[in-house]
Amino acid sequence: MEEIAGNELAIEKREQAMLELADFDEVVRVYRPRILRFLLSSLTDRDAAEALTQECFLKAWSARHQFRGESSLSTWLTRIAVNLMRDHLRSRSLLFWQKTRGTSLDVMDISDWVPDGRSSPESVAVARNRVAEVWRALKDLSAHQRTVFVLRFVEEMELEEIATTIGMNLSTVKSHLYRALAAIRERLGETK
Repeated sequence: MEEIAGNELAIEKREQAMLELADFDEVVRVYRPRILRFLLSSLTDRDAAEALTQECFLKAWSARHQFRGESSLSTWLTRIAVNLMRDHLRSRSLLFWQKTRGTSLDVMDISDWVPDGRSSPESVAVARNRVAEVWRALKDLSAHQRTVFVLRFVEEMELEEIATTIGMNLSTVKSHLYRALAAIRERLGETK
């Protein structure tokens, strides 16, 4: 009986996702900010992030008939973005541009993501400095650690969803997250 209910739920999820995919303009409107934010956080290169965001939705549009509904639409799109980012970082032809990126994202642009919350100017300045320190520390992490950190703390994804999105075991995701947090804490001079 549970198996039948599970199958019905899977079919219902797939049908919901297919309805959502039918209005692809709406899919882009809803999910583009999240995908762009993830790529921008991971790459810190606005031009590359914009280009990969466009490519992500182009690939999703082309492959929409292959979407099986085994994961959420958000997870599927993020998985496409992660794969595009990996390909981008592996590309030897872009290595030169990666080293000389004059259009890279300014740390102060990222620190504007700190919510206001009607804080005093002093506390906002302290928070922005702290965020800038964290972003500088992120640059020293491995690609896997940075990806897991960004998906967890910027995109606020659960660990299981991260594992599904990037195709890693849950224990490996936890290990990368633990190492990323330890490295950032060490860089910021914090102890546990």
